[in-house]
Amino acid sequence: MISVKFNFKKCFVVVLSLFMLTFVSELVFTPASQAQPSRKSSVRTVKKGSTVHHRKQFFDARHSHNRAYPVRGHYFRSLPRDHRVIRHGSSRYYSTSHGVWYRPYRGLYEVIAPPIGIFVPFLPLFYTTVRVHGAPYYYANGTYYTQTPGGYVVVHPPQGEVMENPPVTDDEDEGFMDDKLFIYPSKGQSEKQRDLDRYECHQWALEQADYDPTQISSGRSADEVMQGRVEYRRAIAACLESRGYAVK
Repeated sequence: MISVKFNFKKCFVVVLSLFMLTFVSELVFTPASQAQPSRKSSVRTVKKGSTVHHRKQFFDARHSHNRAYPVRGHYFRSLPRDHRVIRHGSSRYYSTSHGVWYRPYRGLYEVIAPPIGIFVPFLPLFYTTVRVHGAPYYYANGTYYTQTPGGYVVVHPPQGEVMENPPVTDDEDEGFMDDKLFIYPSKGQSEKQRDLDRYECHQWALEQADYDPTQISSGRSADEVMQGRVEYRRAIAACLESRGYAVK
């Protein structure tokens, strides 16, 4: 019979050594991705004030206009290809051939209502003609325009009974056409300079003639209105000619 002598002290030392070896190996070989705390997410949050919208539109049915336009107050990263620069005083605006207006804002372009009094050389492609007290207004995208020498100007919404798409008589058409001015930049003035000159000459002509073609003349006789139109036309033509334009 074989006798086995058990050494308790020696066995305890061996077990303790194995335990310590296992513990140390786990610390050494633990992956760095598990040992380090999780990092913060790198996803950027876009502030509400600079949200870029692309498809928000409204349907403008006023005066049976029936056209869709971008909603004002929305932002775009770029302008449409058909935009043109329109200056009003010291400010810079952009208008498209469809009558949508923008202004630059922190690297984006905000859809806006154009300021009252701003000049444009052409009307939007799709506009609706309305008349108030016999005076023609041109409507598109919530904006009213009236004709003025050299182009058109944005005006306040007319007050009074509106006639939509009224027939134009020969007498009215003849008087209406008389307000047109054809302006040619004889000295090769840039588009920016032409817009500035037209605006400044318009302001000067208002003072000289005491007549504003963008407003409905109330409290004046027909003869007084006609005289005001003649004097305004003469004043703005003289101003533009002095700046190197041929006016017809």
